[in-house]
Amino acid sequence: MTDDVVAEQVDYYRRRAAEYDATAYGDLAVARPRIARLVEQMRPAGRVLEIACGTGVWTEPLAAYADSLTAVDSAPEALDIARERVTSAHVTFVVADVFDWTPDAQFDVIFFSAWLSHVPPERFGAFWDSLRPMLADGGRVLFLDEHVDERGKESYLREGVVERRLSDGSTFRVVKYFVEPDDMTARLRELGWECDIQRDGDDWVLGEARPHA
Repeated sequence: MTDDVVAEQVDYYRRRAAEYDATAYGDLAVARPRIARLVEQMRPAGRVLEIACGTGVWTEPLAAYADSLTAVDSAPEALDIARERVTSAHVTFVVADVFDWTPDAQFDVIFFSAWLSHVPPERFGAFWDSLRPMLADGGRVLFLDEHVDERGKESYLREGVVERRLSDGSTFRVVKYFVEPDDMTARLRELGWECDIQRDGDDWVLGEARPHA
């Protein structure tokens, strides 16, 4: 996977920010109760880090459980929307490339939604290795993504690269690897993580990972 595809992916999400909620969730009002239920199920207490927070759809319910919440994204346009949506005093927004960003604190929970499927295979191990020092003792990583059964909705240019189109007709290459639970669990075990992945409905998977002692 070349770096230019990853850069194009960032550009895509910057340009998509204004239409993201409608195109990602359809009717966001319908999706909100499901999102709230899953966050309640995960109970992300303590110091929480949200990676690739986007427009703050998940940030909002996460903030209700966290003592403090740091929300990071590479798209300032998306964070502008998130800041308007989430005004809690204990939420901090950071514009950063998550592949290169290093926080100055540790977290009890690291969460990301619809992010893991956009991580190229050659960066997968390094990404998970980077999470270890961010976790406090006993910390856990929580993630939500799309099940491999949803693969047919994308237009693939080649393995792991899809073409996405915005409302203005412009097209972008985006990294996309849907989650197959058994495969993901095995890959993380090889990297030193114990992981449990459950399906939620036909389209989403919910995972919890902890580093081996």
